[in-house]
Amino acid sequence: MNGKCLIFSAPSGSGKSTIVQWLTKEHPELNLVFSISATSRPPRGTEQHGVEYFFLSPEEFKAKIEADEFLEYEEVYTDRYYGTLKSQVEEQLKSGKNVIFDIDIKGGINVKKFYGEHALALFIQPPSVDELRKRLVGRATDSPEQIEERLAKAEYEMSFAPQFDRIIVNDDLDTAKAETLKAISNFLNAE
Repeated sequence: MNGKCLIFSAPSGSGKSTIVQWLTKEHPELNLVFSISATSRPPRGTEQHGVEYFFLSPEEFKAKIEADEFLEYEEVYTDRYYGTLKSQVEEQLKSGKNVIFDIDIKGGINVKKFYGEHALALFIQPPSVDELRKRLVGRATDSPEQIEERLAKAEYEMSFAPQFDRIIVNDDLDTAKAETLKAISNFLNAE
């Protein structure tokens, strides 16, 4: 039996990664596996090919784009690509795993278009831009300028929320986790 796709997208600071990590750690019954992205950047530290990423040269990446081998991709900087290989996802789905995509908004929309009813696209949203500002300031990882850039980007990204199957407002983390789990369980159990 083939698995299904679970797409998670959100503005930075919405709690998406926290929810995804909780699902993979605490809910083995969901049979989840991460989609491993490809990148043209070199490995960092102890990163390994096929574990954290599939590391490709910029030339290899461009050849795969030409051959239409990506579900989605983006050139983040000149010759610095990130993307999701169709073959990788298909292999995981055929093994019966449910594939999680922790992915940017545009990529999430593209994966949903490709898989249609076999994918559940979840948009994790902060309760407000003001709350997001508090979270980003509280993290203490960004300069005030970076926070303002992230907030402007978040407002733009939140305009795409209606294109997702479900919007989960992360006002309270435990409530957001429960809503996410219920949405995923319903989707996976539906015929």
